Amino acid sequence: MGPKMIHASKPILLVTTCAFALAACTSLDGDPRPKTTEGAVIGGIIGGILGVNRPGNKANNVIIGTAIGAAVGGLIGQELDRQAEALRASIGNGDVSIVNTGSELVVTLPESITFDTGSAVLRTSLRSDLVALANNLNEFSNTTVDIIGHTDNVGAAGFNQQLSAQRADAVFATLNSSGVDASRMRAFGRGEDEPKASNLSEDGRAQNRRVEIIIRPIQ
Repeated sequence: MGPKMIHASKPILLVTTCAFALAACTSLDGDPRPKTTEGAVIGGIIGGILGVNRPGNKANNVIIGTAIGAAVGGLIGQELDRQAEALRASIGNGDVSIVNTGSELVVTLPESITFDTGSAVLRTSLRSDLVALANNLNEFSNTTVDIIGHTDNVGAAGFNQQLSAQRADAVFATLNSSGVDASRMRAFGRGEDEPKASNLSEDGRAQNRRVEIIIRPIQ
């Protein structure tokens, strides 16, 4: 009998996927870009999984899928880096949080700068920041936008749900009137269901009263 052929198992191939993804997004001096790296890893893993499930030589499929996925994910990460940098430069309000997760941008507008307590009428002082956000969304147009209202747990849950939805709608309307295509955006409320901090303290409740704008690249 001839020597037995050793076939790579799917777990081993997926580990290889991660290694290729990391290698694909590391610069020549070994210093990976902070969010481009994450985008490439995510893309590489997805590409590798797709490669495993394609007919033909599994190992080759994984390598090819990983390389393609890492390249696409890395490009997405680079674009998010650029968009986040441009957005931070155009919004002059330190209370607006802009977080790049590597696969999406999360822009958080706290209630303290957006609405009076119990109101869904946007403060006029926020308009310039929303116009800057709209201009950024129009510049980086290959994205979708989810606008999500959140509240604390003070008061009736039904009222909080309605208020969160109305606040999301108000941000949607302002972005739309500033030129962002309505077909790219969705607005909805989560009420008190998704707190980011404990509702047991005033500081925690203040963090929970917010509108989040989730910006995702179209792949």
